[in-house]
This record gives sequence, structure tokens and C-alpha cells, in this order.
Amino acid sequence: MSFTGRCSIGSARPFLAFQSSTGYLNRRCVSQRASSDKILGQYAPVGTGGRGVRHVLRAAAETEHSIGAQAPTAHALRLKYGNRYITLETGEIGRQASAAVMVTDGETVLYTTACSDNDFASDGSFAPLQINYTERFSAAGRTSGSFFKRDSRQKENEVLVSRLVDRPIRPMIADGWPHSIQVLQWVLSYDFENSPEPLAITAAGAALALSDVPLKNVVAGARVGLLNGEFVVNPTVSETEQSSLDLVMAGTKDAVLMIEGFCDFLTEEQMLEAVRLGQESIAEQCRCIESWADELGKEKRVDDLKIPPAGLDETIMGMIGNEIEDAYRNISKKKSRSEAVAVFKEKVKEKLVIVEGEDEDGRYDATTVSMGLKRVESRVMRNLVIRDGYRADGRGVKDVRPIWSRAGLLPRTHGSALFTRGETQAVAVTTLGCKASAQRVDSMASEEDEERRFYLQYFFPPSSVGETGRVGAPGRREIGHGNLAERALVPTVPEEKEFPYTIRVESTITESNGSSSMASVCGGCLSMMDAGVPISRMVAGVAMGLILEPDGKFVVLTDILGSEDALGDMDFKVAGDDNGVTAFQMDIKVEGITLEIMEQALAQAKEGRKHILAEMKQCSPPPRNILSPYSPRISFMTVPVDKIGAVIGSGGRTARGIQDETGVELDFDQDGELQLKGPSDEAIEQAKNIILNIITDPEPGMVYRNAKVVQVTSFGAFVEIAPKKDGLLHVSEWDFKRTASIADVVKEGDVVDVMVIEVSASNGKVKLSRKAVLELDGHKPPESALQEEEDKEDLNLLSKEELKPGAILRNAKVKQVQGYGAFVNVAKGRDALLHVSEWDSERTEVMNDVVSEGDTVDVMILEVEPDQKGKNGKIRASRRAVIEHDNE
Repeated sequence: MSFTGRCSIGSARPFLAFQSSTGYLNRRCVSQRASSDKILGQYAPVGTGGRGVRHVLRAAAETEHSIGAQAPTAHALRLKYGNRYITLETGEIGRQASAAVMVTDGETVLYTTACSDNDFASDGSFAPLQINYTERFSAAGRTSGSFFKRDSRQKENEVLVSRLVDRPIRPMIADGWPHSIQVLQWVLSYDFENSPEPLAITAAGAALALSDVPLKNVVAGARVGLLNGEFVVNPTVSETEQSSLDLVMAGTKDAVLMIEGFCDFLTEEQMLEAVRLGQESIAEQCRCIESWADELGKEKRVDDLKIPPAGLDETIMGMIGNEIEDAYRNISKKKSRSEAVAVFKEKVKEKLVIVEGEDEDGRYDATTVSMGLKRVESRVMRNLVIRDGYRADGRGVKDVRPIWSRAGLLPRTHGSALFTRGETQAVAVTTLGCKASAQRVDSMASEEDEERRFYLQYFFPPSSVGETGRVGAPGRREIGHGNLAERALVPTVPEEKEFPYTIRVESTITESNGSSSMASVCGGCLSMMDAGVPISRMVAGVAMGLILEPDGKFVVLTDILGSEDALGDMDFKVAGDDNGVTAFQMDIKVEGITLEIMEQALAQAKEGRKHILAEMKQCSPPPRNILSPYSPRISFMTVPVDKIGAVIGSGGRTARGIQDETGVELDFDQDGELQLKGPSDEAIEQAKNIILNIITDPEPGMVYRNAKVVQVTSFGAFVEIAPKKDGLLHVSEWDFKRTASIADVVKEGDVVDVMVIEVSASNGKVKLSRKAVLELDGHKPPESALQEEEDKEDLNLLSKEELKPGAILRNAKVKQVQGYGAFVNVAKGRDALLHVSEWDSERTEVMNDVVSEGDTVDVMILEVEPDQKGKNGKIRASRRAVIEHDNE
């Protein structure tokens, strides 16, 4: 079906024009709040002058007879949605549900159904509502990464979106509704640009408006971002990623119901402006959906609504109203106050609850009495606040409960803190890890598992409120509270380049009497500081409440108690520092609040945060702000892509060897970035040096520390400077003093510091020196040692008489090396040429390949030319002749 249409905003009876196979149809909405013969719609071909108008009963009968003969037709509504339009359709898909709506935004498509049962799942004191939002992997052309390749239980993001939808819808269910309601939502198509979260709120609101479930008002949703200083209503996914604000909100045509947002230290004024713009978009959507539902919606089921009996509340108030007020005035402890109030309630139940066999006159069923007791307690608490400015624990409306905090609570954790505010308490623990510790999220929107290097997990055991209950996997509430606290702390987390750790924060609630999620923000911040995380700014959180009377009078409460949350009209959590906000979440239990109330709540929240931050700075003992000795040490280095294989080794042998030797774990990225995680800074440095030795080709002047001796020979030792890379440490390069035999000073398996003094250009052979490292490290030979060395050298030379053909000189020192040969000191002031052909019986190409300056060699004098005109004659020597002589 194609259509051209728009919703005329501001009109109670919007005009909708549709194009179908039969031409354009005028569809004028009329109220569905009519008698049993109400008209659901009037249909007439354009230009017929109204001919063909049918009564709804006749139309329904004809439709019933035509089932199977004609394809179902979708009824569409086009809504302005920021700078674009979305389409809502009903009537074609999911016709057996009470209502079904298909919402399309670009190529993102969301299918929503709403159904209600005939059961009595509630006594009317709460709405038995279930919201289930699911993102199908197939929507993005993906398959689940699970073993069964099937979308299974809800993922964390799906739970969070379900809560976003639930929170504004729940207070709009008609009071006293007893039947189960289930709203199911599936993302069937996702284009990676148009996010489904705010669409889910609008779709659920539209489906319930079309269904038989009675609502107080139509609900819709919107998202607001902040790009380059400009607010954007319903930004795309790419715009949201660049935005310094991510606000998702819901409301009716008249007021705000729910907001949840995260930002980078924005001001309260900026938040209010964002909410104002979002509410304008929501109101426009709600007016259009309301008119659409008036035309197409089902008759509402109002017969089963449980209405409080007239006079019951007044009777209960007269019986125990004063006693409850006295308890609220005089008992500040939650448990003691609850026990006292429970005694008064039992007194009422004994007199008002129906007892079998007794006269029922003036008595009610237990559920009705319990609901009345709750309303009376709420009225007492509210009157104390509105009339006297008095709260159950004796505070003023702007006061924060007493705060105590201490860091370093747990000795072996990387960071920990205990945060106590009144009767709400959190134990927060921070754990640091490497990339392998990151939280992996398999979602519809990502082709690969997303990795989160900072995450907070919230635990709320039943013992925190003195009860028994279910333990195990986190419930929706725990996931939602943890996400709020996490997002509040995200702006303070340093960049990975500055602090290359994965950061996991756990918050375990050990006591709860209001706003445990904000206690998690405060405790989490302190524990991160105790772990040595260099956070940019300290962050605190506070929960605000509201008492709003029908005549418009209201009081905003700072740092609400559990009872003020349960019996009040608002739960508004705000986190940030002295100057800006990082996270906020507001839920309303009435039909919405005005911007005036929000403005006052934000102003009080700012003062509350300032007070809490000041108390956190008095933490005793304070956070240590350095890494714990039990924290891992993490560093990064870059390995050339062509060298990654060398570092890993065959079958991972080299990498495992590094880990076994140093205790450091290696984690490679495909681009060559290597993360090293070890027990100490020294271990990290050792592993880095090993890896550098592997990936770096040796050059003269390079020093290798703790290199392993792999072989000892008569003329020197072979030292491993990198895996499968050895060099020769000649005996003459061991020390400043003469070393007779290398075996006297070193053996296989020893480690030694060496410097590369030569790398052969022809075959890559490496010559090493320990003596050069000693000199580099500042160990200079004493003058006596130098003189002794010179004397020893003189003693080792041939005398003038001995200098003749056939004489053998052991350990003659090489003074100079050329390609064709080497000059060897054989007598005082006399050098002999050891030609390359005289080195060995086998052919030697270049003398530099086999000997270096400073080396010692055994030679035989072959020829001594006579002196001429005062100049010494040339001397020729042979190493080959000595070898032959020694082998005879």
C-alpha cells in the first residue's frame, strides 16, 4: 500500500488521506467513547459526496464474510519525527492480537503487539504489565553467535530498552486495572542509522492506545542529542555517536513522564532545554496517535476496574491516621518505623476485613483494606511534607542524610571503598585487567562482538533490606541500576592511551533505604580512585523525590528514602560533579510533571551533589590513587606485522617461552599492537627487551642484557641475543684484563651483558663484546691494569733474536683487519701480515669474516725481509702453518 498523508498537528480531528487501489479515501475520526452502536469510521470515495457511508456493524459483517477473499489492508499514520517522518501501520499484520503496530523509520522496522488476559493477576494496586523487547540478529543480516544459532534469552541492551518502555507506560494504565498486559516488540529490520529505542516507546504507546486496555493518556518517545552546540531531536545513530548528550524521554501530549540521559558534564540549563525540545516532539506524536486510535481503536475494558469503596480511606484515617503520623514523626529508623506501622495496620484489618461467618456490614475483603491502608499511609506522609516540611527521618526537604566513607576496605582487591549514606550502603570494588578482561557484547548492531573496557555490575541481595529472596542471575532492576551508575562514571574514565586497563567495578548493596544506584556511583568513584585509576573528575549522585498535590502544590525532596520513593510521585536521579551532569533518570507516578518542577529538582540536586562530593573528599582513610601492588602491570608496544610470526614462534613456542620466563601475557592485534600484562614493571621491561631483541636486527652499538650463553669453545663463547640468533663473544672481549680461557669465566646457561661490535655484511655473523658493555656502564680499567696488560703483551712478543722464519707466537694480537688479511703484532713495534690465504687450509673469502681487531691468534713467521735504509723489513705470518704444525 502506498499513501500520501500527514497528521494535522493541533487538530482534534486530523485529516488523513490514503491512496489505495480504489482511489483516495477520506477518513474522518470520530470519538470511540460512544454507545454500543458507535461509529468507528466513515469511508467514502473521494468526490462521491458522501455516498456509500456504512454503519460500523454492517461493515463488520461484510468484512467477516470476506475473510480469505481479500488481502488484509494496512491503515497507516505518518508522524513527524525530528527532521524526518516515521510510519505506523496497523490492520495487516498480527490481527489476532488486541493491537499490533508496525513502525518504520528509514529501513528500521519494529513490530509491536499488545494483548490483555481475562485473568485477575492484580488486586488493582499495581499494573500487571510485561514489556519484552527483542532485537533479531536477522534484522541486520546476521546470525546469533550462540551455539544453537538462535536468538535466546534477552541480552542486557534488550532489558534496558524494555525498561525504557515499561517505565512511562506503567503509570498510564488506568488505576485499578487487574488483568495481565503483555507488550511484545521485535526489531525486524535495522539499517544501522535509525535507532529503534525511542521508536519502541512510541510503538508501545500506539499499540496500547489501539488495544482494549484503558490508558489515562497516549504515550510516545523521543531522543535528543547535542551536536556542535545545537540540539537535535531524534538524531541518527552516527549523530548520536558524535553527540555530547544522549537523552531518551517519554511523555504525553501535556507533560513529561520519563527521562533517561547521559552526557559529558552538561549544565542543568542545557538539560532543561533538551527536555523542552523533546517534549514538543512527543506532544505532536501523541496528538496524532490519539486521533488515530479514536478512529481505529478497540473499545476499552473498564468494567473490571477496581474502584476504592467510598468512605473506606476516611474510616481508616480516623482509626489510625494519628498513630501513623506519630510513628513518622518520632521513629527515624526504617525497620522500627515499619514494624510500628504494621501493628497499626493489623488493628485495622481485624476490624475491617471480612471474617467468614460474621456480619459483613461495613467490612471489606483483605485486598481492598490493604490498598486503603497504603493510600492512607501515603496521605499521612505527604501531608507531613506539604504541610510541615517534615520527613520520616526528621530531615528538612533539602537535607542529605549523614555520610561516611572509607577506602581500602578489602586488602587484596585492586581498589575498594565503603560508602554509607543514612541507611543506604554500598561496598564497591574495582578490578583492573587487560584486553582479555573486557566485557564482550554480541548485539544486532555489531558485526563482531563489541568489547567494553569499562563496565559496572550492580548486586542487590535480599539481605540488604532484611529479607530472603531469589539470588543468582541479575534481574531487570539490577541491570538497569548498574547501567545508570556505569554511564554516570563513563565521562570520568581516562582514555586507553593514558590508562591501558580494562576497568570492572562491582557495587554490592549491603543496606538499602533509598537510591542505592546513586550510592553505587559514589562508592564506585572512590573505589576507582583507590585502584589508581586517574579519573578526570570526582562524581557523585543523588535521588530527588516529589510530592505533588491535585491543587498544584508541590515539594521537591532531596535524597529520598525508600518510603518517599514508594509513596511519592517522582524518582529523579542525577549524577555529576559541582559544575555539570553526567547521568540522569526520572520516573513519574502521576500523569506527568512540568518543566518548572524539573527546574527546581535539578537546582536542589546540584546543591545535594555538592554536599555529597564534599563529604566524599573527607573519606577516611582516603583513596590511595596509585596502583595496588596486587594490580597487574600493562604496557603496549608495536611489533612490525612481518615480525609478529617471529615473536609468536612455531606453534606459539616463542611467545610461551617469553611468558614462562617473565610471567608476562602477550595479546596481539592484527595491526601489530601488542599488549603486555605482567605481575610487575620489571617483568614487563624484561619481556619488552626480549621482544625487541627478536624484532630488531643487530647493529654495532646495540646492547643485549642477560643474554644466554649457548656454547663455550676454546677461543670464545656463543651467546644467544634473540631466539635462533647467536653471536661470538671472543675471549679477548671478555674483560679489560687478559683472560686465558673463556671456560674459566663462563659456562653454558650463564647470562651475560654484551654489545654488538661488528655485523658481517656478507654472512650476517655477529661479534660481541662484554668488555664494551663494562665500559659503557662506567667500569674503567685502572691504570695499573692497563700497564699490567701492556707488560703482559710485551712479554708475549718475540724478541729481536726470536723474530725469524719458523718462529711460533701464541695469542698474537690482531691490530688491523683488511679484506685481504690482518696485521698481527709479533714483536715490539713490529707487525706481520697474516694474508687471508694463510688463515686456514680451506679457502677464506674475506678476512673480516673470521677475525676482528683485538682478537688474538696463533701465527708462525714465514718471512722476515731485511731492514733497508733504517726502515724495518716486511714480515709475513701464517695461522695455517701453526695448525699444520700442531696437527703433526
